[in-house]
Amino acid sequence: MALTDREKAIVAISNAISVYSVYAKSPDTLPKNMSLIDFVLKSTPEALRKEISMDLIDEIFEFVSKTQSGTFINPAD
Repeated sequence: MALTDREKAIVAISNAISVYSVYAKSPDTLPKNMSLIDFVLKSTPEALRKEISMDLIDEIFEFVSKTQSGTFINPAD
């Protein structure tokens, strides 16, 4: 089963958020004044950008932040 464009966009956003957070630990690795949103948009393939919204980025950021901090609670539990 192939991924939909929305699913691919979610993967791309999640990856960009994770990479940005690693780069943000060493500010010299990011261009000056590069926001997370800018980084996500520049990191996402052009064909998937139509799937991206601020709400989607916020939702993914919240999820990734929780999983990286160890506070993720599985709703199935």
